[in-house]
Amino acid sequence: MSVRIQVILEEKEAARFRAKAAKESKSLSAWLRDAGRKMLEMEKNAQLTDEEALRAFFQKSNEREKEGTESDWEEHKKMILDGFSSGQKL
Repeated sequence: MSVRIQVILEEKEAARFRAKAAKESKSLSAWLRDAGRKMLEMEKNAQLTDEEALRAFFQKSNEREKEGTESDWEEHKKMILDGFSSGQKL
C-alpha cells in the first residue's frame, strides 16, 4: 500500500531537487524516494559490524569504480618512485 507524504522545502531547495531529478529523467517523487533509500543504505553500510556488511560494502565500492579494482600497492609505489626520480612535478 502506498502512502502520501508531504515534505516542506524552501523554494530554492525544491528547485534544485527538481532540476537534479529532471537531469536523471526521474519525477521529483522518484528522485526523493531514491535519495531516501540511499541515505538508509549508507547508514546501514556505515555500521560495518559483521562480515556480510563489510563484503557488501566492498562489492558496491568495486561496482562504482569505472576502471575496476584499485591498483596494487607495488604499482603505486613504482609510479611514485619513477615520478620522483625523473624530477617531474605533479
